[in-house]
Amino acid sequence: MTEFGGQPNRIEKNTKIKGNITSEADFRIDGKLEGNVKTSGKVVIGKDGYINGKVECVNADIEGKFNGELLVKDLLSLKSSATIEGTVQVAKLAVEPGATFNAACTMGKGATTGTAAASTHKLQPTKSNEPAKVS
Repeated sequence: MTEFGGQPNRIEKNTKIKGNITSEADFRIDGKLEGNVKTSGKVVIGKDGYINGKVECVNADIEGKFNGELLVKDLLSLKSSATIEGTVQVAKLAVEPGATFNAACTMGKGATTGTAAASTHKLQPTKSNEPAKVS
């Protein structure tokens, strides 16, 4: 998981933190964080994880819940159990069927400076060989 310097950081399940975190290493949240995360690595929100705040990172994998402002310089990957609310700026987005994405989203190279456009979608699972249906 570590692309950049340092050991990955972890907030375990049943742990609650209020405050801001800055790191150059990857971060995995399986607990609850009320505050901001800024890293030059990857942020992973586990299935039981929750962040309410602002996250700035290079890549992000989300299985749990996020509410706030999400700034991802490269790839944001939403797993089927993910729930996203707030505003999102991302270069690339991958969404598994079943994920809930209720966010104003700006995508592409200009994502960090563009104006967000509202987007509310619930992806519906389909047969394994068909693309996901957006409703």
